[in-house]
Amino acid sequence: MLWIDYIVLVISLLLIIIVMMQDSKDDINDAFNGSKSELFKNQKTRGVELFLQRTTAVIGVLFIAAVITSVALH
Repeated sequence: MLWIDYIVLVISLLLIIIVMMQDSKDDINDAFNGSKSELFKNQKTRGVELFLQRTTAVIGVLFIAAVITSVALH
């Protein structure tokens, strides 16, 4: 196993943890009764939510780059 494989493993674990920390804006009850409130749809994220969104995007890009590098080196 190359060193890049360990980096891919660590990045994937970080990505899973960050995604699990995020709060879901969808409610399961809305899927069944069809009433989806559009009132807060365009509300801007702030604070921790904004940090988690940006961190998820950065780690996602790092994950894709690490996987492509790993495949290229094998």
